[in-house]
Amino acid sequence: MTDHTAPYGPRSSGLGLHGDFSVWAPDAHSVHVRADGRDHTMAPGPHGWWHARVPGAGPGSDYAYLLDDDPVPLPDPRSRHQPRGVHGPSRVHDHGRYEWTDRTWTGRPLPGGIVYELHVGTFTAEGTLTAAIEHLPDLADLGITHIQLMPLNAFDGTHGWGYDGVLWSAVHQPYGGPDALKAFVDAAHAQELAVLLDVVLNHLGPSGAYMPRFGPYFRGETDWGPSLNLDGPGSDHVRGHVLDCALDWLEHHHLDGLRLDAVHALSDTRAVPLLPRLSAEVEALATHLGRPLSLIAESDRNDPATVLPREAGGLGMNAQWSDDLHHALHVALSGEKHGYYADFADPEALPTTLTRVFWHAGTHSSFRGRTHGAPVDTTCTPGHRFLAYLSSHDQIGNRARGDRMARHLPPGLLLCGAALVLCSPYTPMIFMGEEWAARTPWPFFASFTDPDLAEGVRRGRRHEFAALGWRAEDVPDPMDPATRDSAILDRGERDNEDHALVLRTYRSLIALRRREPELSDPRLDRCGALTGDDGRTVVLLRGRLRVLCNLGTENAGIELDAAPTEILASHGRAGISGNTVRVPGQSFAVVRL
Repeated sequence: MTDHTAPYGPRSSGLGLHGDFSVWAPDAHSVHVRADGRDHTMAPGPHGWWHARVPGAGPGSDYAYLLDDDPVPLPDPRSRHQPRGVHGPSRVHDHGRYEWTDRTWTGRPLPGGIVYELHVGTFTAEGTLTAAIEHLPDLADLGITHIQLMPLNAFDGTHGWGYDGVLWSAVHQPYGGPDALKAFVDAAHAQELAVLLDVVLNHLGPSGAYMPRFGPYFRGETDWGPSLNLDGPGSDHVRGHVLDCALDWLEHHHLDGLRLDAVHALSDTRAVPLLPRLSAEVEALATHLGRPLSLIAESDRNDPATVLPREAGGLGMNAQWSDDLHHALHVALSGEKHGYYADFADPEALPTTLTRVFWHAGTHSSFRGRTHGAPVDTTCTPGHRFLAYLSSHDQIGNRARGDRMARHLPPGLLLCGAALVLCSPYTPMIFMGEEWAARTPWPFFASFTDPDLAEGVRRGRRHEFAALGWRAEDVPDPMDPATRDSAILDRGERDNEDHALVLRTYRSLIALRRREPELSDPRLDRCGALTGDDGRTVVLLRGRLRVLCNLGTENAGIELDAAPTEILASHGRAGISGNTVRVPGQSFAVVRL
C-alpha cells in the first residue's frame, strides 16, 4: 500500500500502474474505484487519501471514482489520459512504455532564444500533434529555438483555445493524446528545437470541472472561474497537485519548460508562495536531468520581482511576457488608441518599453484608474527575462473578429515592428504565421457539448465586445466550426510576393541577431532608444549598431551620432550620406557605425 502520510503523495503513485489507486477526497464518507467495469471499495488513509489495490488492473485499464452515494463515476483529478473526453473515465498510462530517441538532447537555455507560439488545433488543417511534426523543419530553418505550445490539457469538446482545460495532466485526446505529444517533442528535439508548454493552473473551464467534487481545490473567484486554493484549509494537497502536474510534464514528456498562464490570478498569502516553491522544484529536476528547464510567467502586475531569483527575494521565474512593449508597438504602428491602448499613445511609450521594459512602472494607468507596476533595475536585470512580441494569441483574440495586424498594415510597417522586436535586448516571440504576415484571423472559438453553456458563451462574447464598441454582427459565433476553420494557417499565402518578402526578412533578421553579438546582448543598461519629435521615426541603439525605423509614409533623413559604415539589413532602399541615413517611408534599416 502506498504511504500517503506525507502532506501529498508521490506523483507516480496511486495512478493504477500496478493496480494501485489513490485519490484525495477529504470530505467523502466512502469512495469506490470503478476499474475495468467493476467497483472496488477504497480504504481511507491519512490526510484524506483513499486507497485500493485492484488485481489485474494496469496500463490500459479504464477507471473512475464514485464518491459517497453519487452513482456518477468521475475521472481522476490526476488523470494522465482521457481517451473518451473530460466526462469519461480515465485510463492508466505508463510513461515508461514510450521509446524515446532524444537521449543526446542536452536542452536549450532560454537566453539567446527565439520563441514561436503555436496552437496545435489550427497550426494544420488536421489539428493534431502528429500533423504538426511535418512543419518542424520549417521552424528550424526560420531560426526558431523554442516552440511554445498553447495549452494541451484536456478540455470539453474537440476544438478550443485550450484555456478551458479541466484535467491538468492529460493531453487533449483530439490532439493525439500523451504519446502524440511525446512523439512531437522527440521530433522537435531532433531538429534542435526546445518545446515549452502553456499550462493553466489558475482556474478550471466551465465544463467537466469535477475536481471540486473531490476536495477544496478552489476558494474564491477569478475573472474566469473559481480561484485555486493555495492558502486555505487543504491547500497543502492542492499545492502538491500543482507541483506534480508541472514536474510530470517536464520529466515524462521531456518538455523544456512551462509558460504559466496569468500568475497574477494566483491568490497566495503563505510565507512561501507557490511560484518560488515551483521554481525550486523545477531547478532541482533540471539539475537531475542535466538540461535547462525554463519557467515563463504571464503576469499583469508589472512587478520585476516575478523574474528576480529566489535568493534575491523574487519569485524565481526565468522570464515573463511583456505586454507593455506589445501595446506600445501596436499603437505606434496602427494608431489605435482605444481601451487599454490609450495608455500607450505617448510617443515616449515605445522607446521606454524598448529599454526599460515597463511603461507603467509605478506610474498612473488611465485604463486601470490608478498607479500600476514598479520599475525594472536595468543595471542588474537582463533583458532576456522578458519576452517581446509583435503579436500573441491574446492580443489578436481580444479583438472581435480576431483580425491580425497584417489585415490592416502594409508589409513595411509590419517589418518595422519585427525589426524592433528581433533586434531588442529581450527574448523575441513570434505568433504562428506572423513570420509571413498571415492574414488568417485568430478569433475565439470553442466546442462545448452542453447547448446551454454554448449559448451562454455566445451571449457573453457579444456582450463583452458590445461594451467595447463592436457590433454583435462583428463577433463570429465561437461555437460555429467555421470559426475555428477560419483560423487554420494558410501556408499557400507564402507563395504570394508580399508574404514571401516578409518571410525572407524575418529569416534574415533572425540570422542577423544570431550573427551580431550586440543584437543578442541582454544588458538593458547598454541599450538606448530615441524617437523623432512626431514619434514616426525610431532609433534603437545596440552597441555600434543602430536599428532605424521610419513609420511615416514619406522619406526621412535620420541623423546619427557617427557615420555608418555599412547597412546590415533593410526593407526599402536606405542610403548613407555622412552621419545621415535616408530611410524610405514605412521601412527600416540596420546599420553599423
